[in-house]
Amino acid sequence: MRTTVTETSDSAGRRRPDDGIRAAIVAVFLTGLRRRNPAAMVNAVFALAGTFLPVAVERLAGVEFRPWQRLYVESAMLTHSVGMLGPYDDVWWWDHLTHAHSATILGGVVYVLSRRRGRDPSTRVLAVVVCAGVLWELAEYAIHRGADALGIEPVLVSYGRVDTALDLVFNLVGAALVVLFGDRALTNLVPEVA
Repeated sequence: MRTTVTETSDSAGRRRPDDGIRAAIVAVFLTGLRRRNPAAMVNAVFALAGTFLPVAVERLAGVEFRPWQRLYVESAMLTHSVGMLGPYDDVWWWDHLTHAHSATILGGVVYVLSRRRGRDPSTRVLAVVVCAGVLWELAEYAIHRGADALGIEPVLVSYGRVDTALDLVFNLVGAALVVLFGDRALTNLVPEVA
């Protein structure tokens, strides 16, 4: 019988990295509050909720993440929320990193679901990441334009056509990484066929 530890401390009472990531996201929220930056606050709330996705998936799907996989998903939430405090504007590669990182997570989900159904994941990973990327960019644009029309600060910012094209390219980079390394990195999430 397998048991899954879902608390944020291990059996010896030591704190796990989950705690540090969640604390950092709360710090982003508080910094956004202090700066009166609603975009940082809203994104931090969603990012904090996202750190609980591995636990939810483990319970619902009956799988167990490796510690590095859990940390990988949670760190994507942290890098996105921190980006809202300035790195998206000030660090030229930050947006590229977060798009590739997020695309590997979405691509990983598609990869595992495809393998669990006995199907080749390659084209599915690429198709889902591309489609989700296009939908994300359209939502980002609509939210930004809608916020401008209402005279409020947008919680997502669209930086123009070049940025959108680069976002889609780095989404593809993330998808390609999953296709290339999925069999090695995600085997624990795919049941072995007898």
